[in-house]
Amino acid sequence: MTSMYPALTGLYQLGETIGSGGFAKVKKAYHLLTGEKVAIKIMDKKSLGEDLPRVKVEIEAMKNLSHQNICKLYQVIETDKTFFMVLEYCPGGELFDYIVSKDRLKEDESRVFFRQIVSAVGYIHKKGYAHRDLKPENLLLDEDQNLKLTDFGLCARPKGGMGNHLETCCGSPAYAAPELILGMQYLGSEADVWSMGVLLYALLCGFLPFDDDNIRILYDKIKGGKYETPRWLSHESLRILQNMLQTDPKRRIKVNELCNQPWMIKDYGVPVDCISKYKKDVIDDDCVTELAVHYGYSKTEMANMVKEWKYDYLTATYYLLLAKKARSAPVRIVQNRPLTEKQPMADKPRSKSVDYDPFASPFFATKKQPPPNHNTDEVKSARKNIMKDGPGKENFAVPHTPVMKTPRPQRNRSPSAGPRTPLPMASLLTDEKYAKTMVTPAKKSDQYGTNTLSPSRSFDSQLHNMALQTPVSASKKCQSIDSHLHTAHDELLQTPMNRKMRGPKFGSLEKGIDKMKNIFTPRKRMIGDGPRKVKVLCNVSNTSEHQADHVLDRLKASLGDKRIHYKQNGYLLRCTVKDDWGTIKLAFDLEVCQVAKCDLIGVQRKRVKGDSWHYKRLCEDVLQSARL
Repeated sequence: MTSMYPALTGLYQLGETIGSGGFAKVKKAYHLLTGEKVAIKIMDKKSLGEDLPRVKVEIEAMKNLSHQNICKLYQVIETDKTFFMVLEYCPGGELFDYIVSKDRLKEDESRVFFRQIVSAVGYIHKKGYAHRDLKPENLLLDEDQNLKLTDFGLCARPKGGMGNHLETCCGSPAYAAPELILGMQYLGSEADVWSMGVLLYALLCGFLPFDDDNIRILYDKIKGGKYETPRWLSHESLRILQNMLQTDPKRRIKVNELCNQPWMIKDYGVPVDCISKYKKDVIDDDCVTELAVHYGYSKTEMANMVKEWKYDYLTATYYLLLAKKARSAPVRIVQNRPLTEKQPMADKPRSKSVDYDPFASPFFATKKQPPPNHNTDEVKSARKNIMKDGPGKENFAVPHTPVMKTPRPQRNRSPSAGPRTPLPMASLLTDEKYAKTMVTPAKKSDQYGTNTLSPSRSFDSQLHNMALQTPVSASKKCQSIDSHLHTAHDELLQTPMNRKMRGPKFGSLEKGIDKMKNIFTPRKRMIGDGPRKVKVLCNVSNTSEHQADHVLDRLKASLGDKRIHYKQNGYLLRCTVKDDWGTIKLAFDLEVCQVAKCDLIGVQRKRVKGDSWHYKRLCEDVLQSARL
């Protein structure tokens, strides 16, 4: 898949699409030097058209904003045809899905999330930006259930500061402030506060305060400022909502006042802090040391390079090493490159790399790839500075927001020991130097041919071939091939290589090759394998069923009754809804899964494309019809 985008070759390995919009799609990917997961937003310049300046504004904003509740930008690559934004990967998905799964959130849980939202928005306001597209779909959850604000495509940085008015009407209509839809000049900070009020209402109630399929009726509801007040809302919740959802922007509460509201402080005892925990002027010593050793520079030279913050591959690698350290993982680069002499970072030669495909079936990478050519016109254009402001027409838009670890040998070396000896991953299977650690001596495996697993062949096919080549005595000629397979399997498991395979597949990199994580090439799941096990995630609906096949059959029947087209891959159903012209207007996944730590079956949902609230209503209808 990476071959479709030469600018990413040798840098990232692309995975599946996790989001798409009108002119962009977001793919999960792996950063090859660190093995860390990232999200890559891919935008076609031709499709962008008049929105091209917005992308540059978004990139400029994300370079200037660094906060614990804002999705981090790692790298920007520009070619003649495409923009690539390498972003922090948030496995928890959208906050919207969390709301859908819970129907609505309790007040204390809403407060946890809303404090993080206020902290992020207060920070960007202090930096001189207005987001202008705050909604649950633009808030992602990381693995620790912390919120990350994303999608700054509609943000604005008023000349002269946040006290200057804006004129452009943009954002999502259901979250737009009255002054925007009236065509008045407005302050970005006041418009964001209104959107936060709509967002808090959605958290507490599970539906929007102003909603209608008819856009004119929707605008009338927003201008009137009248909304339903469900009985479960506390007096304090109603008061803070009333302060934010004031149709007169001058009577609307300010962000700094919002931080000190009693509802916000309850259970915490302290106001919301809008200060970033990240310090760009402080460079981590461990990360710089690892980069300096890898690239063959001194620590001082490397620290100076990192401080330039070019948002190139070096910046991405530094940030991802820092992320490893934050979760107490080893600060290590897992793929080695040969170094001959000091030269500019972007032009350093790379070792023979392996195109690791996390979604292929063999145990190891399929083949070696030639070193990427970093002097092509496309890659050179990726190093250009694209940060130049440009005016662009703004209007209503609904932009969509959008471990692999390579083993390495133990090393006992100091940072001053000089450049490291390259050790490409693929060479572990072919280099004579390392063959002794991976296979049995030839004299012990001649009866089966070689014991080395071919990178292009699966473990099962190797067993089959070994069984066919096993010498068969006259007394065993009548035995079936199954008995030969069984014999070959037993003997193969006695080899040093496969004694290691019998151990845990997942182990520390520090414990050597024999406990390598088998994450590059997970075996594709077939329907007979049973459902995938998942944690109790925000987008998993629990059922009372214990049989996954029964749940799957019910879902398929429900989708068929509603004439919703789907494609099945094991226990995953990719559903699509098309308009009268055959254009896909909604795409979402329903996956039957085994909920961890219990024997119940769940249904995991994920919106891929289309309107969020339409997706919510349709999913609820499908699950209800399936009696789940």
